[in-house]
Amino acid sequence: GEAKIEDLSAQAQASAAQQFTQGAAEGAALPDKKDTEGAKIEEVEDDGEEVDESGVDPKDIELVVSQVQCSRSKAVKALKANNNDI
Repeated sequence: GEAKIEDLSAQAQASAAQQFTQGAAEGAALPDKKDTEGAKIEEVEDDGEEVDESGVDPKDIELVVSQVQCSRSKAVKALKANNNDI
């Protein structure tokens, strides 16, 4: 017969990949409670309108715009909706 060497790291990696794909398939079928309990994000159409930025730190707005790459008005609306919580 042929001598075969067991590669435990390859087996562990294949097992982890299989669990990941099964978890992703189950996650797509059933929404996770963690996702529904978190802050809900509404898609807001950007009309290019000016938004009242009073009560919102300009540095927070710039941070949100740079991290999420959204418009300034969307960033202000999101910050106001979440009590300026980044």
